[in-house]
Amino acid sequence: MLGLVLVCLTAAVLWVLLRDRGPEAEDVPVPDYVEQDYLTVNAWSRPGTELEKINGVVIHYVGNPGTTAHANRNYFESLSSGQEGTYASSHFIVGLEGEVIQCIPLTEIAYASNTRNEDTVSIEVCHPDETGEYSSVTYDRTVELTAWLCVQFRLDPETDVIRHYDVTGKECPRYYVEHPEAWDAFRADVAEAVARLKEAQKE
Repeated sequence: MLGLVLVCLTAAVLWVLLRDRGPEAEDVPVPDYVEQDYLTVNAWSRPGTELEKINGVVIHYVGNPGTTAHANRNYFESLSSGQEGTYASSHFIVGLEGEVIQCIPLTEIAYASNTRNEDTVSIEVCHPDETGEYSSVTYDRTVELTAWLCVQFRLDPETDVIRHYDVTGKECPRYYVEHPEAWDAFRADVAEAVARLKEAQKE
């Protein structure tokens, strides 16, 4: 009898925790600043696998200083040949001038975050130098995009916005791993942007 009670209590707790999560993944209309340039469906960078639920946003850095969003998008596309034997992609790439390219629909997984590919949206971010720190315009756009995703899928910036490092221990995004205070500031900025978006929706 006690076992049945515990099972029921566990189920109730899980329901409470999950009921306010985001909706099922859907290819929602993206903001005007996003350019959609989807990769071709292929085994290496866009498998076409359904993304059933969005439980978080994972922030990355491209690791190639000075490269553009388009260059990184084209790199992902080049993997489709299979010659490099590399699996890699991202839903979005934020460029050096604040431009944003969407490579993968929000209905599909990207190969970016290892064990969290199945329930997260990934954002690769370009950076001007080896430190991995984002430029101010790139930083602001990444905050804006992340906040938009949090509002769309009812995510909490404090718990649902994470670094690649938080999944695998990889030094990515480098600057925001080496400077945890900068990462805390980023999430605080996202939270402020979320509050502004929600307030604007009420008007």
